Parts: sequence; structure tokens; C-alpha cells
Amino acid sequence: MGRVSSLGARNNAWIYALFVVCAVLAIVGSVMAGGDPSGWRWLHYLTKPTATVLLLVAVLRNIGPSSRSFGTAIVVGLAFAAAGDFFLMLPGDYFLAGLVCFLLTHCAYIWALTRDSRFAADKGIFILFAIIGLVVIAGLWTSLPSALRIPVVIYALALAAMAAQAITRDRQVGSGAPQKSAARSAAFGGLFFMVSDTLLAYGRFRWNIPYNAVWVLGTYYAAQWLFARSTEGNTHVR
Repeated sequence: MGRVSSLGARNNAWIYALFVVCAVLAIVGSVMAGGDPSGWRWLHYLTKPTATVLLLVAVLRNIGPSSRSFGTAIVVGLAFAAAGDFFLMLPGDYFLAGLVCFLLTHCAYIWALTRDSRFAADKGIFILFAIIGLVVIAGLWTSLPSALRIPVVIYALALAAMAAQAITRDRQVGSGAPQKSAARSAAFGGLFFMVSDTLLAYGRFRWNIPYNAVWVLGTYYAAQWLFARSTEGNTHVR
């Protein structure tokens, strides 16, 4: 198993390198552009969704017969995420469209994470993350436009469920199991996604967070990279 995982990482080394370059350029372009539609803004437009698509390609190259359902679900999630990247970076107000795309991403990831693990097997973790999600929503509530309140509630609970399932799954895999590294990657991916989306929401609707793009995109790309890498050690998932 470790050999299969390391081979997958080596075969995709050039894709991961390009991903890092695009992710860094997307962050730099966003920070430097500000509100000015300059060349920096176009750099951000070109590299932000490209980074996610590169991860999608890397996962496609890793999918084998014994991990097809898990890998395919991650690919579907990354495809919706790339669409969400596109909507959220546009200068117009496409927040709801981006929200729907990322909601579908989390649904796809939940599907992947339940291929070898029962959904909500650890009720305590799910209760904890539900509370965290509700606290995040409560902090945003008065700042949210009324039309977005219900969609944001649905999204936040789906995000919390995805992260909770990723951690539950990791806890169910024994420390010596060959797939432990992959499960741990997905668990950290879920946590980074929660941090990223919380910062995005608070930076958009409540606070002026300095260099918000650095924190939002940095944690977002870390989350997606971890989910992509989690497919390399899931040869047991059918």
C-alpha cells in the first residue's frame, strides 16, 4: 500500500508542482489586484480555477479499479469546486452560485468518505461540529442578507457534516492500517475547509480581515490538496 501511494505521488509530482505555482499566483494576484481590474486581477482569474483543475487531473491519474468510487467522488467534488472558484472570483455578485457549487462539492466528499465508513458513526463528533457550525452561523446572522440566510445555514451544516465524517472515518482506521495516512489527509482536509469557508464568510459579511485572500485561499488550497492526496492511499475502497 505504501508503495502504491508513493508511486502515485511520484507520477503526479509535476502536476502538484504546477498546482503549487498556480495556487501561489492566485493568492498573489488577489492580494495585489485589490479593487483594480489590472493585470494582477487577470492573473488571479487564470490561476485560481486552474489550480483546482490540476488537482482534479492528478486524482484522475490515480484512480484504479479498487478505489474507483472514492476517487470518482473526489473528482466530482473538485469539478464543482472549480466551478465555484469561477463564480466567486468574478467581479459581479455570484456568491449564491458559488455557494451552491461548493455545497455540491461537500456532498460529493461526504459520499466519498462513506464508501468505507458508516455516516455519523461517532455521534459525539457530529454533535460537536454541528455546534461549531451553529456558532459560526450565529456570529454571521445579523450581517447576512435575508435572502442568503437559509442557503448559508444549509451550506454550513453540510460543511460541518463533511468535516465531522472525515474525522470520524480517520478515527475508525487503526493507527497501523495501511490506509491511515490517506484517512488522516482527508480529516485534515475537512478541517482546513471549515477554516477557509469560515474566514471567507466573516471576511465578506462581517469583518475587514487584513490580507483575507492569503488566509482564505491558503487554507482552501491546503484542504483540496489534502483531499486529492487522500486518494493515493485508498486502494481498498470500492
